[in-house]
Amino acid sequence: MTDFTTIQPAEEVVLTPEVIDRVREGVAISQDPVVRQCIADDLTELSAIAAGTADQRVSGWFRRWVMRRLIKSFFRVRIENPEHIPTQPNVLTANHLSHLDPFLLLAFCPSYPYYYILGDARTLYNKWWKRWLIGWAGGVIPLERWWKEEVAVMVAADSGHGDLVPLAAAIRDHVPNGSSIQQMRQIDQAVQSLLARGDGIMLFPEGRLGEQEGQMHALKRGSVLYAMRSGVPIYPVAIIGTKTLYFRKRLTLRFGPPVHVPHQPRPKRAAIDAALADLEQAFQDLLPANYQEPQGPKLLNHWLNHLFW
Repeated sequence: MTDFTTIQPAEEVVLTPEVIDRVREGVAISQDPVVRQCIADDLTELSAIAAGTADQRVSGWFRRWVMRRLIKSFFRVRIENPEHIPTQPNVLTANHLSHLDPFLLLAFCPSYPYYYILGDARTLYNKWWKRWLIGWAGGVIPLERWWKEEVAVMVAADSGHGDLVPLAAAIRDHVPNGSSIQQMRQIDQAVQSLLARGDGIMLFPEGRLGEQEGQMHALKRGSVLYAMRSGVPIYPVAIIGTKTLYFRKRLTLRFGPPVHVPHQPRPKRAAIDAALADLEQAFQDLLPANYQEPQGPKLLNHWLNHLFW
């Protein structure tokens, strides 16, 4: 468990005016009563799942159809290595370039297993259309935590940047830092129940957005724990092309073979590290070595990137 009493410096974060504006928006989202209600509803559903009660969700086939219609309205999508698309309970992992990514995966993965998105609550609920779509479809496991940009603001404020002190205080006062043991246990119990009943979990093991196509941040150890505790395989998917969005852009989902991990209800550190190394290698094999952004006009570039922020 991370110790949040001491704030560690946030690596590679430059506090530009745009970053500061994003932090302010993030703090506002955290206080939005509509967003708070969405998260509360999700946590109530997780409690029901952990207790073995069926939760409310639409048909997997219908959710996939709606998501696919949404994605195909704006983009072209290519599927590579379809023979590796999972059809069994699993932990589906992908690199993370855009907040479009979970919707893209839901649109082109099979309706069985039924995937639950394990993701940042504020970026899942920061737009009205996301709240409507996710509220209608269900299948969200919300994570509440400080963003790396917020940690950078607090570190800077503590280091003497007086202009950032009010913003840092607002982060501490209004943004959950992710250290709630009760909530993490609730999520863990729900995930185990979901995998045991035949569903799937979708997560992004970097824990944040990547900065560049074809590259990934270090993967979090927690990304392999759910699979090890449940005895299900991990399936890696390389998402290519979503860092910069524009109308009719070709996006690619490149599926990889499963990464099998040992079934350990209480995973050992050495086994965790070995599983993580195997997953990192699987992504290295899938990601493009020399990605080149397509040339030509980029219609609706600004609007689409903002829409899927």
